[in-house]
Amino acid sequence: MRGTVIRGGAAGMAIWLRPELWLRVVIVVAAAFGLSFRDNSLTYYTVQSNLIAVAYFGWAIWRMIGTKKVMSPSPRLRGAVVFWLAITGLVAHFLLNNGANPLPPLFGDGDLIHEWCVFCLHYVVPVLALVDWLTVRPHRVVPWTNVPFWLLYPLGYGAFAEFRAFVYPDYPVPYPYFFLDPTENGYGWVAQQFGILAIEFAVLAVIIVGLDRLVHRKPKR
Repeated sequence: MRGTVIRGGAAGMAIWLRPELWLRVVIVVAAAFGLSFRDNSLTYYTVQSNLIAVAYFGWAIWRMIGTKKVMSPSPRLRGAVVFWLAITGLVAHFLLNNGANPLPPLFGDGDLIHEWCVFCLHYVVPVLALVDWLTVRPHRVVPWTNVPFWLLYPLGYGAFAEFRAFVYPDYPVPYPYFFLDPTENGYGWVAQQFGILAIEFAVLAVIIVGLDRLVHRKPKR
């Protein structure tokens, strides 16, 4: 009995020393910080995706502590979360910020808390989630057929935003992102943006699954 207690205690202590656990703690803390210290609204995809990150990685931390093992509950869901967060980071960097360097505002004269919150939500959390995807097991378990299902959330988010703005034109933020706004260019232009983004998102999803399989290739016999 005594030996069993010692082994259990050692296993419990060991899990707290695992870098995988602390990587996930940092992800949750960064997302929670970004969501807590700025004005946020569920209208924004960034907010939604980071809330999902807090929920998933918080659950993963709880499971790791409970089982005393390095594990990733529901690997297919983890892949989806990583994909959704990657969209957050890439859209923010290339479409919203035009590829500008995000670092100077962090040390400027503006609202530094706001800038750091934005940086955490748009860069820190997506990048660390990708690191988790590539370094924490299990690997090579997510099938390619998951890609179409991963696309449902971001594309559904955009479609719902259009529907909400059409039904409630006085909604506080009818079009949270410029590529959803038909005011100047019409709905045809918005539909074109949807098509382009759908293709780009599909390619991104394939890359995310492919990276996992490429980095963790089975050795040839």
